Amino acid sequence: MSIFLKTFAALTIIAHHFSSYGQIAQDAQQLLPGFMTWLFEYGRYAVQIFLVMGGYLAAQSLTRTTELKNPRNVLKVVFNRYLRLFAPYVVALTITIVCAWVARFWVQDEFVGESETLGQFLAHLFFLQGILGLDSISAGVWYVAIDWQLYAILVTMLGMFPGFRSAVWMLTVLCVASLLYFNRLGAYENYFIYFIGAYGLGVLAQLCKNYPDPVVNRFARIFMAGIGIVIVVSSFHQVWLRNILAYLVALALIFWGDWAYKDQKQEHQRPQHQSKMHEVVNVILWGSRRSYCAFLIHFSFILLANTLYIGWGMSLRHDGAMALALMFMAIAASWIAANYLYRWVEVPARRIKL
Repeated sequence: MSIFLKTFAALTIIAHHFSSYGQIAQDAQQLLPGFMTWLFEYGRYAVQIFLVMGGYLAAQSLTRTTELKNPRNVLKVVFNRYLRLFAPYVVALTITIVCAWVARFWVQDEFVGESETLGQFLAHLFFLQGILGLDSISAGVWYVAIDWQLYAILVTMLGMFPGFRSAVWMLTVLCVASLLYFNRLGAYENYFIYFIGAYGLGVLAQLCKNYPDPVVNRFARIFMAGIGIVIVVSSFHQVWLRNILAYLVALALIFWGDWAYKDQKQEHQRPQHQSKMHEVVNVILWGSRRSYCAFLIHFSFILLANTLYIGWGMSLRHDGAMALALMFMAIAASWIAANYLYRWVEVPARRIKL
């Protein structure tokens, strides 16, 4: 389930961005108005899946270490997380800057933006562009900065409190505050507090299910149920779809989060007639591993696809079928490029750590 959710969320976010930027998006909407409008309006909700998954996977790795009671180790873990995110991130940013430079010769559209400045680029390197109020070089890179903030806060909490029960208490308070207040105010959208409601639900889902201490399991389940009640009660005042989706994803992870990994472990016992299902799982697993790189690189192909569409004069005909075909080809090219970014940059860069 977890690998399926990562792949599905990445595909949805990429499709949402393709439906949001440039002449291709406008012309494709003429052919499929209902579908393209749905992608534009609701595709962004897939970010909630990424946030819950991020908390779930972070808790999965952090609860296996006993080194977090040492402040130096806390700093080391946080910095190593930065290094793991950094290498594919900076390569994708550089490619996007080059693609934007090419696009400006033909595409006169706001989403291409002005030429990037050195200060803007340096702010992106340190995940500060949102906090400093600078324009984003690429769609979606704000999430990388937020993911690192959330991870750093989680590591700090786990290192600061003497036991997991204290950390669960604090995490629950932050979750409820975020879901009911901070997540509804745009002024906080560049800070962890805006997103920690969904992220914390992922952490609690992991503690509910896989933490070896049954006392912590029960504690997490109680608070998970309590947050669910808070979401239901608050929905009588105002329905907030993001909160409901995040909670449903967390519940799905509690019940089926490890399904794909169990499926991999039982491969040698698999009957022949289930081989096709196994192949599907492998395809989803392939996409899941490359989802971060696809998330980083796809905006370059939005720029290139719109440049090609306008530069070759196809935009003059406003051909929705041609725009949609080019959109699908660009999405496929994004995943092909993500594969190489994953193999040549992300995987080798994992060896770089303190």
